[in-house]
Amino acid sequence: MTGLLDDTRDPFAIFSEWLGHAREKELNDPEAMAIATSDANGMPDVRMVLMRGHDERGLVFYTNSQSQKGNQLAENAQGAALFHWKSLRRQVRFRGLIEHASEAESDAYFASRPRDSRIGAWASQQSRPMEGRFALEKAVAREALRFGLGEVPRPPHWHGYRLKPLSIEFWLDKPFRLHERLVFTRETVDAPFSTAWLYP
Repeated sequence: MTGLLDDTRDPFAIFSEWLGHAREKELNDPEAMAIATSDANGMPDVRMVLMRGHDERGLVFYTNSQSQKGNQLAENAQGAALFHWKSLRRQVRFRGLIEHASEAESDAYFASRPRDSRIGAWASQQSRPMEGRFALEKAVAREALRFGLGEVPRPPHWHGYRLKPLSIEFWLDKPFRLHERLVFTRETVDAPFSTAWLYP
């Protein structure tokens, strides 16, 4: 099979290469990905988040564990992610198991965030009903006053999550809809990947 995709390469290396191109070409948020989760009844949900790390273990993102996605992941620790880089005419899909990132990873990333974002993580009751915009502004002011000039620690409900892929699919646009689709799959997160080319 010709083209930029190669079924003899490591999928994480291909992803890193594609992400590097996206960081050069995409105007906004090349790390943005759609994360799909589902509840205990199988009802799906999807939203955009920012990927904050990746390696051979998977993709890392952070959120409030009491949010809708946090509750869904507590009920069904599986998910899918999609990157779509329109300027490059490429997309990558991940499906797999989702687990908590380590406490050390979560602490380190939280500490790297702007102070206002850290205060916001304490103030926002993410995904829950809000009486009005002023309620959030009051909560932010209250938390800012509480922490003063001191350190803003990571809230106990704010965590990193890692999607550990069982499948990674690359899609590359080609003329006349003769696109390239290459999927890497494995039975467990510790097993080697097998590959297959798919009809577009």
